[in-house]
Amino acid sequence: MYHLPVLKNRRTLLERAEKFISDIYFTDCNLRGRLYGDSCPLESLACFLTPKRITFAEASKQIFDPCKVGDTFGPTWWTCWFKVTLKIPESWRGKAVHLLWESDGEAMVWRDEQPVQGLTKEGEKMSYILSECLQDEEPHSLTLYVEMACNGLFGAGQGSQIAPPDPNRKFSVQKAELVVFNGDVRELLTDFEMLVDIVKELGEEEQRGYQALFTVNEMVNLCDPSDPSSFAKVHSLAGTFFNQRNGESQHTVHAMGHCHIDSAWLWPYEETIRKCGRSWVTVIRLMEKNPEFVFTCSQAQQFQWVKSWYPGLFSSIQHYVKKGQFIPVGGTWVEMDGNLPSGESMVRQFLEGQRFFNKEFGRYCKEFWLPDTFGYSAQLPQIMQGCGISNFLTQKLSWNLVNTFPHNTFFWEGLDGSTVLTHFPPGNSYEMKGKVEDLVKTLKNNKDKGRANHSAALFGFGDGGGGPTQLMLDRLRLVQDTNGLPKVQMSTPDELFTRLQADSALLCTWTGELFLELHNGTYTTQAQIKRGNRQCETLLHDIEIASSLALYRNNTFPYPAEKLQELWRLLLLNQFHDVIPGSCIEMVVKDALKYYEDIRSGGAALLRDACEALVAKGSSMAVFNSLPWERLEVVQIQEGAEKSGLGLLCISSISILLYQYHKTNRKNKLNRKPVAEVVQPVHVVSPGGLRGSVSFTLRISDKSTITQEIIMDAMCPYIKFSTEVQWAESHKFLKVEFPVRVRSPNATYEIQFGHLQRPTHRNTSWDWAKFEVWGHKWADLSEHNFGVSLLNDCKYGYSVHKDTMTLSLLRAPKAPDATADIGIHHFTYAIMPHTRSFQEASVIQCAYNLNFPLRLIQCSPDTVPWSAFSVTSQAVVLETIKQAEDRGGVLVVRLYESHGSSVTATLRTALPVREAWVCDLLEKQDPNQPVPVTSEGITLDFNPFQIVSLLLIM
Repeated sequence: MYHLPVLKNRRTLLERAEKFISDIYFTDCNLRGRLYGDSCPLESLACFLTPKRITFAEASKQIFDPCKVGDTFGPTWWTCWFKVTLKIPESWRGKAVHLLWESDGEAMVWRDEQPVQGLTKEGEKMSYILSECLQDEEPHSLTLYVEMACNGLFGAGQGSQIAPPDPNRKFSVQKAELVVFNGDVRELLTDFEMLVDIVKELGEEEQRGYQALFTVNEMVNLCDPSDPSSFAKVHSLAGTFFNQRNGESQHTVHAMGHCHIDSAWLWPYEETIRKCGRSWVTVIRLMEKNPEFVFTCSQAQQFQWVKSWYPGLFSSIQHYVKKGQFIPVGGTWVEMDGNLPSGESMVRQFLEGQRFFNKEFGRYCKEFWLPDTFGYSAQLPQIMQGCGISNFLTQKLSWNLVNTFPHNTFFWEGLDGSTVLTHFPPGNSYEMKGKVEDLVKTLKNNKDKGRANHSAALFGFGDGGGGPTQLMLDRLRLVQDTNGLPKVQMSTPDELFTRLQADSALLCTWTGELFLELHNGTYTTQAQIKRGNRQCETLLHDIEIASSLALYRNNTFPYPAEKLQELWRLLLLNQFHDVIPGSCIEMVVKDALKYYEDIRSGGAALLRDACEALVAKGSSMAVFNSLPWERLEVVQIQEGAEKSGLGLLCISSISILLYQYHKTNRKNKLNRKPVAEVVQPVHVVSPGGLRGSVSFTLRISDKSTITQEIIMDAMCPYIKFSTEVQWAESHKFLKVEFPVRVRSPNATYEIQFGHLQRPTHRNTSWDWAKFEVWGHKWADLSEHNFGVSLLNDCKYGYSVHKDTMTLSLLRAPKAPDATADIGIHHFTYAIMPHTRSFQEASVIQCAYNLNFPLRLIQCSPDTVPWSAFSVTSQAVVLETIKQAEDRGGVLVVRLYESHGSSVTATLRTALPVREAWVCDLLEKQDPNQPVPVTSEGITLDFNPFQIVSLLLIM
């Protein structure tokens, strides 16, 4: 058939096609306007409001009042339940029938007492399929329930997404009706959309883009929206284009459905439970229709929530896990922050997560899945390997503020030399939509072209949940092998990493931490959460040690395994990457602080019971020391202490960049002002003897003050600053600076199970970007034979530039929590000058001492001092003693080399150990690694920063 040549210019042709499928322009006559056919109102719509999140069984018993479309419901965080009565017209026989529901609140459809579909306008899920093709035997009249949360997909921010929630916001239902869905129109719309996107994404330089342009123009010519008989020919024309195949060398995109759900962020934990239900039930419905669809899902905590709240849905998930479509990934309890949890907390994230996945799904995860977090500790590769994981997926380093990370697929080498195969999806997103743009970005952004020819594309609405849609699946299916685009295959993480591993010979290696150059403010924001985390980590450590020892001192003592798991899981939940960093709304902060109080109160009782079981009761007092070294050794403050000052307290304005709670800025230092106005002058609190101390109060502003007691204890090598701050600032940053007479190009910071160095200069952009860094209990600046260490009991943000050591104390961002950190704060930091290296000066042990209090126990006067464990090398820290999971009479002890040295150490114990075996971090015994137990103890060889776990069998 002869066609006149197409003479119109590119822009004209493109706009013509865009308007033909627009949802804004010409919908009265274009193709988009034909997506739905006849409509029919509901028979009735009724509702009731509740401030609580209740079960379906409770909701269905309530009294529902009549309501109508357009009514408003609220306020924010309430729930509106709707009772929907409908009758499908007989004339719609043989047609696809949908319930069309558009609301600005997240919703869930319930049918026959079960959740069946999530509805979220922001997540492009606005209809529930009543019938694919209405038959006589199908019900034409039925009653549904719709549970609508009075919050959107991203909470209810007032004015912007990350603003504090508007507590008085109202929500409405804009549409609630029955419609006939025209599937052939949807199919054509997808054809048009993908062709238009190919034209845009490939641009004017690509021949294939012009082929798409002329094809879509011809489709407009052939398509008559009012005449469905024209659709087949138009669809065939599109098929001719999409069926032109790629060559063998084309890049392969491994598409995986995904639904990143923040366990809390701009909404509270309780709402996350419903987000999981809404999102995952929709995924199950998609799997029923699309047997090739694969969905990846992390966070054992969220699975546990769904199991408790939606047991029927959880059974369906288990079914599709067995089929290989619903893929549990990650292996952790939550997607935790990658910087702030302690080493033992990170181990427990994997221990609790992997055990849950194995129990509920019969499988351990092979990949660590952490798409969104604020940095990645250099000890993560060793911890991953110890938990049976050798692959890692994330993408957050694409957010770097200054430097572009040079790889997408590489081997990541940790502090001890452990390596894991690591992949950053080149599309730089964990919530793609299956569009041409996503595929083109995945291809073009790949920084390892020639080294790796496979990449992941995670598609589905995320952060606030929602997940994949049928439209996304249709898009990907359409272009699975289309010339000019990467090949697309629905895949599993295991298939992706298997392909990457097979072709890994040319991959590069990145050594050390993966430092995110953006969210430095999260090291400081929400100080009470940071303090709660550190204190609860310490408390659970002490409970486990005391309980383990009590097992062998008192044969009637029951190890509190179940209660300890409950407390650990609360702590691990609060380590989610928007909670412990403080990047969450006020409601989440209150929940988190309540959980810390639950841990403290429940933990205090457990610790008391364990300590009482260790000794005979009486009127005397004993001390329980949970650390494996003597803490009463006389140590003089080293000569040269005069080289360190007593610290300069400074306050500066926060430079607002992107997210307030996330970002600090190097410019903060430029506008800093010393806190110098005296409210109460220096006065003596303790005159001397075992303790000498002075106290003073300074004014930070007309709203805030700081009171400090500077303490020098006998036999203690550091000076403590016990601090109380009454803080009522806005957009301010409080730090303490110590100018010291030390010159070194690097400072050292404690991280999980070890330490690392970072530059004190700003030579390169990579150095400059580390103007504020994270660390745990201590940081050190040393030259040969002298140094100064800065210790703390609940802070994480440091900066060491040239000869000035700085500790970040408090911030005052105003979003998403307008009240962030307002209130009274208590914390302690310490300055410790030392001769020799920090390792030889016992800085590591001193930092532990500052954080782990000696605990008093009532006992009988004839109680004999007793030491259960000690280690012969100062370089090796005995970090953990606990009962083995599911193995009574067996203890797990975890040690790590802390100095960065190769060393042989002997673990000495007074317990009746019969056998010792090396185990991994999941406590699986290695049958090939028995460890001899001699009268001297258990002798072990350590490499630098190596973590060693042992099973001790009594």
